[in-house]
Amino acid sequence: MTVEVDKSSFYGLQEDHLRLSDSSNTVCDLERYSNSTHIVGVIPLNACGTQIEEDDDYLYFKNEITTVEDTHPSLITRKHLVEARFFCQYPKKGNVTLGFTAHRKNVTVWERGFGTLTYQFEFYPDTQFRSMIDPNSYPLEYDVGERINMQIEASTSLNNTEMFVESCRAAPYDNPNYHPTYSIIENGCAVDPTVQIYSPSHEKQFQFSMEAFKFIGLHDQVYISCSVMMCEAGNPNTRCAQGCTNTTWFGGHHHHKREAVIQSGAHLVSQGPLRLRRSADSISAATLNMNLVFVVGCLLAAVGMVCGVVAYRTRTQWPVPNGEMSLSSHHQASVDHHREMAPIPDTPQ
Repeated sequence: MTVEVDKSSFYGLQEDHLRLSDSSNTVCDLERYSNSTHIVGVIPLNACGTQIEEDDDYLYFKNEITTVEDTHPSLITRKHLVEARFFCQYPKKGNVTLGFTAHRKNVTVWERGFGTLTYQFEFYPDTQFRSMIDPNSYPLEYDVGERINMQIEASTSLNNTEMFVESCRAAPYDNPNYHPTYSIIENGCAVDPTVQIYSPSHEKQFQFSMEAFKFIGLHDQVYISCSVMMCEAGNPNTRCAQGCTNTTWFGGHHHHKREAVIQSGAHLVSQGPLRLRRSADSISAATLNMNLVFVVGCLLAAVGMVCGVVAYRTRTQWPVPNGEMSLSSHHQASVDHHREMAPIPDTPQ
């Protein structure tokens, strides 16, 4: 907190005659900030003898400026006796507002041999690529199958350069290390079957579009990230000249004999987020599907219960097994045989 006392209010008032409640710390010296017209004190809230008090709504930080006591006191003093109490109050509650912009800003990098490179990645309402979609309208919403029109453009002070897009992927986070991702372009080749690449107005542009895909609907939102690089235009030894390949490029930076850089490193640019538009039809269809699942589940449970009851009743009325029948028949045959073989006792005369 800061306190100022007008010297003209007190005749002969000097900062070396005054002190704070505790002036043992050098930051508490009033001569430090005072000038010819004002006594100025810049007081920390936790030093210089500052006391804190509070009520239900505020915190109060209090201190005072007083006259320095004489080292050798006498009956007569020509110093003004000053006792100026002051405080600062701070509300205990307050509203804090933080702005958040979903739209990604341009990416600016510096590359040896190319200087400053600026990449701009934007979405467009159509394939004319004339007016980009307003950044304030992000996150953008699309229907499944609706075309997403994108343009990446590089700016550099060098004229004899061209831009190449090595890969583009979709991920739920704007993080190049996140997995899994949905591949759109890999090794300069279109992977998604709906990708269309257009002829740009110059070699530092890349314009393409694709249909909104179901991968977006698996997440709250997704970002499109692309790996791009700059090359010396017309040089057949650069990655840009190779175009679509079936293998990953490991060439890195290439140089001529005089160490002239012919291509830059890979730079990551991203834009988003994108969301699938949830229409009333899709919401009602989802509700219908849930109801159908519930009904089918109940029917399966009922069928299971009926099958259980039938099985139980059948088990309680099951006939005697064949093994037991054979044993009983054999036992009966043995009994009959013994009856035939037994001698007939003599009848008493």
